[in-house]
Amino acid sequence: MPAKGPSRKSNLVLIGMPGAGKSTVGVVLAKRLGYDFLDTDVAIQAREGRRLQEIINQDGLAALRRIEEEVLLELRVTRTVIATGGSAIYSVAAMESLKRRGTIVFLDVPLKALLHRVKDMDTRGLIMDPGETFADLYQKRLPLYRRWAEVVIAGREISVEEMVSRIAAPLDSA
Repeated sequence: MPAKGPSRKSNLVLIGMPGAGKSTVGVVLAKRLGYDFLDTDVAIQAREGRRLQEIINQDGLAALRRIEEEVLLELRVTRTVIATGGSAIYSVAAMESLKRRGTIVFLDVPLKALLHRVKDMDTRGLIMDPGETFADLYQKRLPLYRRWAEVVIAGREISVEEMVSRIAAPLDSA
């Protein structure tokens, strides 16, 4: 785990599993820092005119991954907290682009807590292979989140406000 907090790069990019709190933490963090907020899942849905699950149902997992990569590569924002979809880490090109434009913050929430939080797996638009469980997905993605993370925030039993404080504290004092 990196020892220091985020630097004063232009953007903060939140990565983590579905249910980790990226969107919730992102909104509060953006407000605290005076940044804009962007949820890339919402951006994908707005661009495509349909929900993530509809994209998967109609066009397949590969199509959603391609669309997600395109949206991430097209981002041209500054002073923005970006909440990525949980699968953003599958695209090396997209993650390298995000890393050039911001600090990558991994919201590391244990599987047990995620399972308690995520109740809509069939309609959420998760990029999961047929027969794959949420636990399988967690095990597959965890090394990728750790690979890309510049800052890791352990989300075990802490409030949204505490997560925001842990991310923002180094920026507040910069």
